[in-house]
Amino acid sequence: MTVRAQISDFELHDETGTLRRLTTLLAGGPVVLFFYPIASSGGCTREACHFRDLAAEFAAAGAQPVGISSDAVAAQRTFAAAHSLGYPLLSDPHHTVAKEFGAYRGWLPGGLHTRRRTYVIGQDRRILTEIASETQFDAHADQALDLVRKNVTA
Repeated sequence: MTVRAQISDFELHDETGTLRRLTTLLAGGPVVLFFYPIASSGGCTREACHFRDLAAEFAAAGAQPVGISSDAVAAQRTFAAAHSLGYPLLSDPHHTVAKEFGAYRGWLPGGLHTRRRTYVIGQDRRILTEIASETQFDAHADQALDLVRKNVTA
């Protein structure tokens, strides 16, 4: 997905089973959508907890983090509760959204179908930036927050 590309609206269930629509999430400001391979794995936990730890700063900048993986709703619920994440975790079991964003790597043993990617999405559904690193877990939230603070609507 290229920066400034407009993405399609989508709906997925969150960790509570509630159907969430991208345009509804964007009504409150930019969304920092981060894809992660497997809920509750070491790297994904570190990344998700870093987003949690910066949630107040994202809110102060007018944006919100939203996590997404191919994990089932029940796994997302367990992950969110175990770490008091406090933001939506979307279940993309058929990799529909991951494929649209280019965050789907295909079938691999161990369930690592989803690439670790973060997208800052403006209220007009345009991609403002893409952050891609499989191993720098904190970089996703840090870089996204820097961009949001620089006024993502500019």
